[in-house]
Formats: sequence, C-alpha cells, structure tokens
Amino acid sequence: MMEQASSVVIVPGYGMAVAQAQHRVRELYDQLHKRGVGVKFAIHPVAGRMPGHMNVLLAEAEIPYSDLVDMSEINADMGQCDVCLVLGANDVVNPAARFDKNSPIFGMPIIDADKARTVFAVKRSKNPGFAGIDNELYFLDKTWMLFGDAKVVVGDLVKNLQGQGEGH
Repeated sequence: MMEQASSVVIVPGYGMAVAQAQHRVRELYDQLHKRGVGVKFAIHPVAGRMPGHMNVLLAEAEIPYSDLVDMSEINADMGQCDVCLVLGANDVVNPAARFDKNSPIFGMPIIDADKARTVFAVKRSKNPGFAGIDNELYFLDKTWMLFGDAKVVVGDLVKNLQGQGEGH
C-alpha cells in the first residue's frame, strides 16, 4: 500500500522514541522517496515525553526539517493522505478527543489520522496510552494494527520495500 501511495504521513510518538526507531524511519522515508511517494511527518507538540521530542529524534536521523509539519498545518491535508503510519503515538491521534465529552482528552487538539484513507498503527499492544483510555482509531475498519517494537516493524517495512521481506 505504501509504495503505491501518492502521499504518506508518518505520525511519530513515544513508541518510536522508546524503540529508538528514528534511523529505521529514515530508511523508510528514503525507500518511499525513491518510489516518488510524498512523505511528511505530522508533529504533535506534546508527542513523546517533552515538547519538541519528536523534532529532536527526527533531526538526529537527518529527516529534512521541511518535511516536519505542525499538527495545525497537516490536519487540513489528512483527508487526501493515502496512508498514515502512526508510530507509537496514542492519545495525540485518538478521535475521542473530538466527540467524547466524558473522555479525559476531550477538547485536546489531535492529529486527524482517522481522516486518512488507510492507517497503519505500530504499537506493542492495544493498551491505552498516557491518558488511560482506549484509542478509537485502532478499531476503525481502515486501521491495520502492526504489533511489535517500532524499530523491528519499520525495519520489516523497509525490507519489504527493498524486496527482501516476507511481510509483517
């Protein structure tokens, strides 16, 4: 799906940080670019454990700063996104923030990953994030859960794009 996409938006989160997957993410970025796929990174200001955490990790992997897009800018384009790859982000992509008035995250600005045509969510499990609630995104028909360590899963995606993998 990714290599056939016109646009891929990657949403980095704490799971990418814990797995130290930023260099594998760079490899994925390079493989997609080789195929002419547009790749952007949707940056939520509080993803990770401190403001700017994702920017620092992606800069370490030498992702061009011009491909890091603030949440407020990228959300307008999410409806045209072919594939959204969520890497361990949880609460910052949870649609419950928009509609569930009883949710502890109600009213929190989120990245509109649920508006992409297809979502791949890389997580170790469907366990709740920091807010302690289920993520509605993980239960949508268009969401594919890729369970495992983000470094391993993204590495497998890279191998598949290179024609070396057996699938995940």
